[in-house]
Amino acid sequence: MALHHAVLALLADGPSYGYELKPAFEAAVGPSWGPLNIGHLYQLLERLARDGLASTSRQPQEAKPDRLVYALTDAGREELDAWLAEPPRRPTGHRDDFFLKVMAASRLGNRSALLGVLADRRRMLVQELRDLAALRAASASDDPLDALLVTAAELQARSGLELLTHVEASVPSLLARAVARPSSQSSANEVPDDRVASA
Repeated sequence: MALHHAVLALLADGPSYGYELKPAFEAAVGPSWGPLNIGHLYQLLERLARDGLASTSRQPQEAKPDRLVYALTDAGREELDAWLAEPPRRPTGHRDDFFLKVMAASRLGNRSALLGVLADRRRMLVQELRDLAALRAASASDDPLDALLVTAAELQARSGLELLTHVEASVPSLLARAVARPSSQSSANEVPDDRVASA
C-alpha cells in the first residue's frame, strides 16, 4: 500500500508535521479507511526524509521540544507525479486468512470446522455491510471521495458474499479431497466423526 505517496500528496499542500498530517490524512480519505497509526506515520516521514523526498526543519515550541517539520522536495514531487502516472497494479496472489482456514479445515476433512469458518465469514461480511450502511447514513460529509470509499467497501463485501456462496457449494468436493488423500499421520480408524466421509 503506497501510504508514503499519500503522505507526499499531503506535503504538496505545504510543510507539515506528524500530528498535523495524521488528521489531515484521515479527513482526506474519510472514515471508512480507518485511523492512521501515528508511529507508522513517523516511520514513513523518516523514510521520506532519508530518501530525499522530504526535507526537515526544526520549529521551536514553548515548553516543548522542537517540532520536526517536513516539506516536499523537488525529488518528492517527481516521485509523486511518477506514481500517479503509473497504471495501478493489483497485488500478486490472493492472500487472505479466510482461504488459509478453508484450506486447513478441508485438508483435515473436518466438516464442522469448515462450515464454522464459512459461517463466521458470512456473519463478518453481513455485519460489515450493516456498519457501512450506518456509516453512510450518519455521514454529514458531502465529500465525494468519502462516498466512493464507502461504495468500494460495500462492493468488496458483496463480492465476498458472492464468493462465499461458491465456497459453500464446493464444500463436498473440498472435503472429498481430504478423504481421497492418503494420510501418513493417522490411520483410517483415527478419522474424526465429523470427517466428510459421513457427509
